[in-house]
Amino acid sequence: MLPDLIRIGAAAPGFYQAFPWLAIISMVSYFLGSIPFGIIFSKLFNLGNLTEIGSGNIGATNVLRTGNKLAALLTLVLDGLKGFVSVYLVYEFFGLTAAQFSGVFVFIGHLLPIFNRFKGGKGVATFFGIIAALNLWLFLCCACTWLVIAFLFKRSSLSSLVASFTSLCFTYPLGIQHNIWLLIPLVIGIFVSHRTNIVRLVKGSEPKIGK
Repeated sequence: MLPDLIRIGAAAPGFYQAFPWLAIISMVSYFLGSIPFGIIFSKLFNLGNLTEIGSGNIGATNVLRTGNKLAALLTLVLDGLKGFVSVYLVYEFFGLTAAQFSGVFVFIGHLLPIFNRFKGGKGVATFFGIIAALNLWLFLCCACTWLVIAFLFKRSSLSSLVASFTSLCFTYPLGIQHNIWLLIPLVIGIFVSHRTNIVRLVKGSEPKIGK
C-alpha cells in the first residue's frame, strides 16, 4: 500500500524512500497524541490534581468527576480532534498508508503520553476521532453502537468496548477492510486500557453512567 504514501512527489516511492517520511509522521503524531488536554483544562479551571481525583485517569470521564461539565466537554472534543486532525491532514497530504501510521501513533501518544510520564487516557475519544477521519459511516455506526449499549446497560466502559470491537465488523460491509490492520491495534489498546473496567464488569461492580 506504499504507492499512495507521498502525494507531493512525482513518482511513487519505494519502501526505503518512504520510511523517513513514515518515521517523521509517526513521531509528530505521537507528540500530538501526547498532549494531555484533561490535565491542561483541570489546571485552567482550577479543578485540582486530576491524577488524584476519581480513577486518576486524565480523560474526559474523569474530568467530569470534578463536577465541571465544560472542562469535561472540552477535554472530550479536543482528545477526539487529536485523532481526527492528525489522520485527516496526513491522509490529505501523504495518502492512506501514512494516515494509518499516524492513527496508530497518535493513539499510542494518548495512551502513553510523554508529557505525563506515560500515564494517559483510555483512548475512546481519540479512537472515535481517528475513525471519523478514516470513514464517516464507520464513525456513525460505532457511535450508534455506543449509544445503544449505553442506553441498554448504562455502563460507559461496556459501550466503549463493544463499539470499538464492532468497528472491526463494520469494515467489511462498508468496504473499508483495508483499514483493518489499523483498527486491530486500536481495539487492543482500548481493551488493555479498560482492563480494570473489564474486571469490574465481570464482578458486576462497574458503576453506571452518572454515578
